[in-house]
Amino acid sequence: MTGGRDFDLPPVRGRMRRMVPLAPLTWFRVGGPARFLFQPADAEDLAAFLAARPEALPLLPMGVASNLLVRDGGIDGMVVRFGGPLAKVTVEGEVLMAGAGALDQRVATVAARAGLSGLEFMIGIPGTIGGAVRMNAGAFGGETADRLIWAEALDEAGRPHRLRRDELGLSYRSSRLPEGWVVLRAAFALAPGDPEAIAARMAAIREERARSQPLRVATGGSTFKNPPGEKAWRLIDAAGCRGLRHGRAMVSEQHCNFLVNTGGATAAEIEELGEMVRARVREQSGVDLCWEIHRVGRNRAREEAA
Repeated sequence: MTGGRDFDLPPVRGRMRRMVPLAPLTWFRVGGPARFLFQPADAEDLAAFLAARPEALPLLPMGVASNLLVRDGGIDGMVVRFGGPLAKVTVEGEVLMAGAGALDQRVATVAARAGLSGLEFMIGIPGTIGGAVRMNAGAFGGETADRLIWAEALDEAGRPHRLRRDELGLSYRSSRLPEGWVVLRAAFALAPGDPEAIAARMAAIREERARSQPLRVATGGSTFKNPPGEKAWRLIDAAGCRGLRHGRAMVSEQHCNFLVNTGGATAAEIEELGEMVRARVREQSGVDLCWEIHRVGRNRAREEAA
């Protein structure tokens, strides 16, 4: 990462750090550093920062980075991480409210302990609520849109907005939430359920996930979106990509819609492997797979070759 221009950052109450390695914070365990990493003290701290931040400073909200590939050149901007009040989960009657930094799996557990049904599927999603809202995360027969009432977000100037589910335009792995807006929290409408049935459903999801997905390796979430009427993994398998390797990156033998860092891989190797898979699937079936994993940051190898 080059030095670039300097920025006069406004004061904050939370924690602000410079040149923070991101690889240890991502599931893939790859990627360069963030020029700045900001952990706001609360929503007001984040709003004040957004209102006063330099206009040219890029900003990237980041949860647990389970569905994120940070390129080797790092993020030449501001990465925002959520904790404390921004990860709080509360239940009021049959409504659950969760901060953007709350783990999806924790949200499912809190709902279950309250005897509320509707979010069991989230026990199978290793992300956070902020990402779940932005991409309408889903798994095991459920998705965020099924139970979402509203989401609160800050625009690029730090102004708060409450958006109803229909205003978010949620569809398969996407939303119409404007780029640059930062999700703060979301509310979900649940229903009373039988605690034993809820626990059994969540246990079944855990078991299925452990059986079908690579959980004890450095990987990300599903690499590619399912095309209409198809499953990405079936197309990848049919194209002969199961177990395909590129450098120290590999297509998972267990579930071929997952890419794996076998140890010491670069982000470039993982991304290049993904493009190799896309090319083989396109040649074999004519289907152009779309990335579900978000690729962010500077491509160091491409910059050095230019």
